Amino acid sequence: MHAVFIILIIFGSIASLFLVPAWLKSQERQKLQDTLRAAIEKGQPLPTEVIEALTSDVKVRPKPSPQRDLRVGIIWMGVAVGLAAMGFAISFEDADALYPMLGFAAFPGFIGLAFVLISFSGRGQKS
Repeated sequence: MHAVFIILIIFGSIASLFLVPAWLKSQERQKLQDTLRAAIEKGQPLPTEVIEALTSDVKVRPKPSPQRDLRVGIIWMGVAVGLAAMGFAISFEDADALYPMLGFAAFPGFIGLAFVLISFSGRGQKS
């Protein structure tokens, strides 16, 4: 019975990572619509910028830049160092755990290294 609860907690937490932000965004839009409805009922005119902002659902993504690539690369390399440190800590109890954890840590480490190299190669270019 405990195994079922553990599995439900794991999958529930993974599902909540996707469902909670979507629910919060829908609540925010609902409050905005209520505010606009109250303004319309009181006879206040709506600016055209507000209407354009509501009708266009364009997500603004930051442009790729060398600084952003460097930050992402450092974060990935930090994840790799953390996994390697966890493997080192586990190896005190089980000596066979070090090399698999180092191999697992190599994946985010090389991703981070690629981002850092991309940031250095893009320094001279204009965005």
